[in-house]
Amino acid sequence: MTRNEGTRITAAPTALTRTASEHRFRRALNGYSCLAARFSLLSWFLLVGSLEEIRAQPSVFNIVDYGAKGDGRTVNTQAINKAIEACAKSGGGTVWVPSGEFRSGTIRLLSNVNLHLDSGAVLKGSDNLADYLQEGESRYGLVLARNAENVSITGHGVLDGNGTYFMDLNKKRVEDDFDGQFTRQGKAYIHGDKEMGDGPVLPKDRPGNMFVFSECRTILMRDVIVKDSPMWTIHIADTDGAEISGVPILNELPYANNDGIHCTTSRNIRISDCDIRAGDDGICVTGFGSKKGVSENVTVSNCTIQSRSSGIRVGYGANNIRNLVFQNLVIYGSNRGLGIFTRDQGTIENVLFSNITIDTRLHTGHWWGNGEPIHVSAVPIYENVTSGVIRNVRFSNIVARSESGIVVHGQKETVFEDLCFDNIHLTLLPSRLDASYGGNFDLRPTLDKAKAIFKHDIPGMFLRYVNGVRIRDFELEWVEPLSDFFSHGIEAEDFEDLRVDGFKGKQGSKGATGAAVALTRGRNVSLRNCEAAPGTETFLLVSEVTDQRLLVNNDLSRARRISQPAKTSFSSEGNLLPGKR
Repeated sequence: MTRNEGTRITAAPTALTRTASEHRFRRALNGYSCLAARFSLLSWFLLVGSLEEIRAQPSVFNIVDYGAKGDGRTVNTQAINKAIEACAKSGGGTVWVPSGEFRSGTIRLLSNVNLHLDSGAVLKGSDNLADYLQEGESRYGLVLARNAENVSITGHGVLDGNGTYFMDLNKKRVEDDFDGQFTRQGKAYIHGDKEMGDGPVLPKDRPGNMFVFSECRTILMRDVIVKDSPMWTIHIADTDGAEISGVPILNELPYANNDGIHCTTSRNIRISDCDIRAGDDGICVTGFGSKKGVSENVTVSNCTIQSRSSGIRVGYGANNIRNLVFQNLVIYGSNRGLGIFTRDQGTIENVLFSNITIDTRLHTGHWWGNGEPIHVSAVPIYENVTSGVIRNVRFSNIVARSESGIVVHGQKETVFEDLCFDNIHLTLLPSRLDASYGGNFDLRPTLDKAKAIFKHDIPGMFLRYVNGVRIRDFELEWVEPLSDFFSHGIEAEDFEDLRVDGFKGKQGSKGATGAAVALTRGRNVSLRNCEAAPGTETFLLVSEVTDQRLLVNNDLSRARRISQPAKTSFSSEGNLLPGKR
């Protein structure tokens, strides 16, 4: 790189580049010999001069040349924005952040601008709220791009949101979104904690989302390191075409609301090879948005995620969500693994989860999620609004260790359709927090606080208000000692058309009252190729179930009894019965 007039960095033309240009020109002359004969020497020099002029156009703009200082103290908002404006005005190029710590408020990325952070460069959020852009009730964070095309943030530097400055680390945050009287622990739930524990801490007045790409086309973030966001980290809103690749997002886990990547009513999004640690959802796809549209065509692959809510969250918002693929993921140390939620009228459909390992546990403090590896739910949060339907969702090749079971909780007005669980291995573990937090379902946010956090026994898999569920090759293990609220292996209520093929497991700690499979208020069900694990009390518990189609080729030899009540209307054949092994 060479300095050009003290205001910009340009790539110096090399002999190799100049020679290549001359060769191309000579080939053109040889191809058109008649025209070549007419070129004068002056024409040749004019052409070479124009090539040199093109090469001399500014393409890289150093923020230092616009007044920025990397001393860790100076607020460089104005200087960085000047460099960006100059770059955009010239037709586009790269705004270069060299080594050093550059403080800044909100900077605005414009079309055709690449913000590039050199190794050793740190772009850090100001600790003065007045340095951040505010429009009406909306305050922005470090970077804003609106109605822009072809914008990117690249390099091997660090973007630091300075979120810690805006937190009160000595106070806990508790909100009024539940009523403790409905929990197993009563009023002591959350409020019984004497220590800070897992947080969350109380935020002060703080900047908005660290990166906002709103109504943009074709955005890219690659290789930069992002850390300590005060709010959502990367917000992709009403945008078409985004790629986020190789970006570590390293937020402080006790700070609520610092989601990793949050996509609202956007489409054609690719997220890959990211290490995300967030005090809220790791990656979120919703139907929120200021414009009508569909949130669609999102792929997420090869990421590791740690979250204080859901590793992956899909749902919320009035706009529909469809055509999503999540694959090759590791989710660990989180409140929830995979979550799908309808809370208003938007429908969610065509979603694939595959090749995922999940490690979830109970946490102290005011966090959503109670350790479920997979959570699918519909609960209204607005008066007179019915939650949208969830349909055509596949979970396959998933290995999970958790302190709570899989929850699929629809409602009478919103019956889930066509869900498949294929090749799932779930190990349920005891928790040191069972007495203070365990034995509850958490469906927040809800309109009715009685359905927010409420007492409920914990089966390995719970299904309610579902139609067309397929469970194939589901292996369930329980690790002792378990609390007595752990119940059935698979429990289904208010269902239709349930197929279980290849389930291996038993009940939890309910002893004689638990069953490997418990069915209530349903119709059209079949169980085949299942195996009662050692210690099974009752394999099948049935109540108010009609059209019991098939109980075939099951190994029930380790169960003390086949079913309760003893006589069922199942068509039974090819089963290995107790005492017959």
